[in-house]
Amino acid sequence: MKEILDAIQSQDSTAADFAALSIPESYRAVTVHKDETEMFAGLATRDKDPRKSLHLDEVPVPELGPGEALVAVMASSVNYNTVWTSIFEPLSTFGFLERYGKLSELTKRHDLPYHIIGSDLAGVVLRTGPGVNAWHPGDEVVAHCLSVELESSDGHNDTMLDPEQRIWGFETNFGGLAELALVKSNQLMPKPQHLSWEEAAAPGLVNSTAYRQLVSRNGAGMKQGDNVLIWGASGGLGSYATQFALAGGANPVCVVSSDQKADICRKMGAEAIIDRNAEGYKFWKDEHNQDPREWKRFGKRIRELTGGEDVDIVFEHPGRETFGASVYVTRKGGTIVTCASTSGYNHEYDNRYLWMSLKKIVGSHFANYREAWEANRLVAKGKIHPTLSKVYSLEETGQAAYDVHRNLHQGKVGVLALAPREGLGVRNEELREQHIDAINLFRDASAERTDKHSRDASAERTDKHSRDAAAERTDKHSRDASAERTDKHSRDV
Repeated sequence: MKEILDAIQSQDSTAADFAALSIPESYRAVTVHKDETEMFAGLATRDKDPRKSLHLDEVPVPELGPGEALVAVMASSVNYNTVWTSIFEPLSTFGFLERYGKLSELTKRHDLPYHIIGSDLAGVVLRTGPGVNAWHPGDEVVAHCLSVELESSDGHNDTMLDPEQRIWGFETNFGGLAELALVKSNQLMPKPQHLSWEEAAAPGLVNSTAYRQLVSRNGAGMKQGDNVLIWGASGGLGSYATQFALAGGANPVCVVSSDQKADICRKMGAEAIIDRNAEGYKFWKDEHNQDPREWKRFGKRIRELTGGEDVDIVFEHPGRETFGASVYVTRKGGTIVTCASTSGYNHEYDNRYLWMSLKKIVGSHFANYREAWEANRLVAKGKIHPTLSKVYSLEETGQAAYDVHRNLHQGKVGVLALAPREGLGVRNEELREQHIDAINLFRDASAERTDKHSRDASAERTDKHSRDAAAERTDKHSRDASAERTDKHSRDV
């Protein structure tokens, strides 16, 4: 691995140099184990701890097949599918690997007793298989996570409709949270030259997902002037939706859960912001019944921020908790586009507000190659920026996944693989300087939050010390006074 890293960090390395590198027999990778899929049985979702299920193992390098590329991974990132894999919800991913392994002799490689996870990467091509002409050893790349066979006619209009479409590193093996990764060559895209490795690895899955969901004709087809309600607007998905809305001339209505997250949205350029915790929205009366009065209160608040207009598009991903409200507040003829269900898969809504107002619910899942390419192109041009807030080492991936699982993060959480430290891989300093504030926005917010936490903790310790000192002085004074009274009494006697 040292030779590979040296070649990547050298400014003089050529394609021939990379092609001549020896590929090691094994590499380090973050895995889950098939014999541990029941380790969290009986626990509530919140109590399942990725730090216990994610392992850093030494694994053999897979055989390179036709149309594939072996990539040296400099950095990766954590997505919600990383969390789902690590807690074996809603299903163990080994079922995906078993089914994929039955497809062909080549796909048998994926059906293993361990699953190398991760659906993002930034790195360098080391080898390409037969039939690969567009990419060569030494190319600096990022990878999107659509793995598709394209043997069916169904996928040739939109590859996301292919019956053998899968998410790499989630429904396939050999993912990006590792020192090496195996991808199909049509997953590769040019690395944005003004970004470091960890910054370039962060947008992939969420940026492409948000692009299809909001911008593409396969999703909501957003246009200038649209009012767009964005749930979790400072989060991994929502932060890109907010940027796309602003860059496309739409008006984002950003829903967040704290003043600090609201401030991030303001710094991105959003003006209409709802802190749903501060305003106390409770869309469910209890576990089984929603509260339409809260939908109406929420809709009224939206109209206050939009000059009396309802939203044209709702960017949905929380699912069960918010879906009833989302359907209600959408304007007549508007679109609710959903790509996830992080709060629950069973959505409930009042269908009268859908059919009588001619609204549409559109399902959206990741992105096809063209959509992913366009989303990456906007990053490369400095139109859309990474939302990286914190970076961990490969050894700390369990903690990174835990942070995402418990919503302790903002934006995206990165992971260094072969990169020895942060800040490497920048090739265009001039473009970077133009956008450095936007690139560091989520980092600065994370540092500010950490600093505030430290100040609060320090103040609490100081306050406790003051209370303890005051109590000690009071206690000493009481003891001295008592001793003096006792002494005086003795003398008098």
